[in-house]
Amino acid sequence: MQKILITGSNGLLGQKLQQLLITSPYNTTVEVLATSRGNNRCSITSANLRYQSMDITNREEIIATLTEFKPDAVIHTAAMTQVDDCETQRDLCWQLNVNSVEYLIEACQQLKQAGQAPFLVHLSTDFIFDGAAGPYHEEATANPVSYYGESKLAAEQALLASNIQWSIARTVLVYGITEAMSRSNIILWVKKSLEEGKTIHVVDDQWRTPTLAEDLAMGCFLMADKKISGIFNISGKDFLTPYEMAIKTAKYFNLDASLIVKTDASRFSQPAKRPPKTGFILDKAIQQLNYAPRSFDEGIAILDQQLKATV
Repeated sequence: MQKILITGSNGLLGQKLQQLLITSPYNTTVEVLATSRGNNRCSITSANLRYQSMDITNREEIIATLTEFKPDAVIHTAAMTQVDDCETQRDLCWQLNVNSVEYLIEACQQLKQAGQAPFLVHLSTDFIFDGAAGPYHEEATANPVSYYGESKLAAEQALLASNIQWSIARTVLVYGITEAMSRSNIILWVKKSLEEGKTIHVVDDQWRTPTLAEDLAMGCFLMADKKISGIFNISGKDFLTPYEMAIKTAKYFNLDASLIVKTDASRFSQPAKRPPKTGFILDKAIQQLNYAPRSFDEGIAILDQQLKATV
């Protein structure tokens, strides 16, 4: 059986990976060690899945956990992703987003010297780009405009300079639902606001390729399973502004779209600058990984079915 270690298993992507890997046909071929800081907040159970607390800022914990489990692949989803918090808490951001990757690289190097060579899949972001010329392909020149973007680019550079086996999954504006959610997403926010009759202001001068969490989980698994080194864009396929996403959400749920007011980024005062136009070109992932992302409309429908299932 292939042994896969997941970091950040309590998060949205971490939980979606667990759901994916315990379903047929993967549940008979994969043994999963889910790791996160503190207690397990995910109720998913399987004979091939176990949980262990691991602090990604603790070098010794990382090395000890990987040495004991001896994974064939590590999918590193844990990170500090709140862009404004990264801007104002820079030391913590660096520990979570850069030092953690350096510790994982060191642990993988030690296992490689012992005859085991884990393949490390690292999650990165469209925020390594300045947003002047999106959507981007994998070879585009990075130029982050926020400290979050700087930290994620530094983690990528650490991998490029290493001698371990690795691949990087860059993604964009991930959305989805799961238990014990710590953050909302644009679909849930728009739906709740319009149901409550609230007027909302949504920017129409930023562009993204929003990513369904299930699609991102599948992309990460394909990378870990196929072990193809390099950088892959793993996102949704629709190039949309948040305003367009909000209108699509209102239309799907038959809500009052007149409550959605089009605005621009200058309306909002935020500590971190956002790149205006990112989004990804997915040809490489589609051709080499057989990655098959759903449309944003399909993603809304999937999220709706999951919401109904929780009632």
